[in-house]
Amino acid sequence: MRGLGDIKGLMQQAQRLQAEIAKRQQELAEARVEASSGGEMVRAVVSGHGELLELRISPEVLAEGDAELVEDLVLAAVKEAQAKAKELAQRTMADLTGGLPPGMLP
Repeated sequence: MRGLGDIKGLMQQAQRLQAEIAKRQQELAEARVEASSGGEMVRAVVSGHGELLELRISPEVLAEGDAELVEDLVLAAVKEAQAKAKELAQRTMADLTGGLPPGMLP
């Protein structure tokens, strides 16, 4: 009956791993990652999952009336914040996932 004990142990280990993954996913959901562009003219804040939470645009950049500049600054800030969030997620999950990308696990 040693085989059944091994299976039970594996199941318990899998449950602990699943609980730790869920805990870290929740931590990432609550994390805030920030980036800016244009010398702080635009600031983006995303969750640890990369979801945009805040976007601040300086009144000075809006006063210039250059919509293309504002668009470029917003895109740059959001992309940088999302890249930082992705790095955070990879670091947070690395020891549990063996290097798999965050989207590969539940």
